[in-house]
Amino acid sequence: MLALQINPNDPMFWVMVVIALSFIIIAVAMIAIAVFVNRAVKSVTRLEQKLEPLIERVTVISEQGKQIAVQGKHIAEQFNAVSGHLSTATMNLSESLAIIKDEVGELKDLVSETAGEARDKVELVSRTIDRTHDQIVTTTDFIQRRVVEPARELAAIMAGFRRGLEVLVAPLPTPINQTYGEDEMFIG
Repeated sequence: MLALQINPNDPMFWVMVVIALSFIIIAVAMIAIAVFVNRAVKSVTRLEQKLEPLIERVTVISEQGKQIAVQGKHIAEQFNAVSGHLSTATMNLSESLAIIKDEVGELKDLVSETAGEARDKVELVSRTIDRTHDQIVTTTDFIQRRVVEPARELAAIMAGFRRGLEVLVAPLPTPINQTYGEDEMFIG
């Protein structure tokens, strides 16, 4: 419980409070980024799932239109006008499919950019945490060198001083040539 022994009037106490709050803010920011990225990925996945059947249908319709166009060419002498309309419809359908594929490609690019930016933000947060950790280690080393070690030395000096005073103020020892009673001489 060393942290609770720091005086709130001491600037180091507030440095520790700011560092603790920084870690909490960084953790909340990382969680928020993760939630936003997760939501974006889920949204894009749902969009892809919804567009895939549409693309497949358009592809099937396009293939069917091409088959109809091929058949129309065989019967071109009799149905020249109908064949022209079917070719135009097939071309429009192919263009629509190309536009849809381009849009899906743009959406994938957007998702890739978003994921890249999210990675950059996570790296930034990671670098910030590393820098904060380094600053804490530096601060701890500084406190160790400038406060704790001198305090230990002062405590050792004070203990030595106290022992010296005890020796100086201690009662005089009894002389060796003093006679002892029988009880004091008994070893038993």
